[in-house]
Amino acid sequence: KSGAGDVAAMKKEYNRRRNFIISSLNELGLKCHTPQGAFYAFPSIKKTGMSSMEFARDLLEKQKVALVPGTAFSPEGEGFVRISYASSYENLQEAVKRIGVYLKKRK
Repeated sequence: KSGAGDVAAMKKEYNRRRNFIISSLNELGLKCHTPQGAFYAFPSIKKTGMSSMEFARDLLEKQKVALVPGTAFSPEGEGFVRISYASSYENLQEAVKRIGVYLKKRK
């Protein structure tokens, strides 16, 4: 067995997760472009008025959603966070729900 069928199934699933997370973040108002590789989304959190570190820490404390501040990658990452979508679809759905709750409470 070559494994080609397994690879195709995995690729399809990761595309589904990527499309879900990108569309969900955009619907929440966190502008996010579709990545062409890896398993990460890099949405803008500039509209919140928070630094990427503040946003990441506050979201973790209040909604138990972990993501990485953009500044962990370079100073130009300020205003962005990195979200991995290499998790189950169900976990991603829950994370998006919690991010939505967090953003609504901030208004």
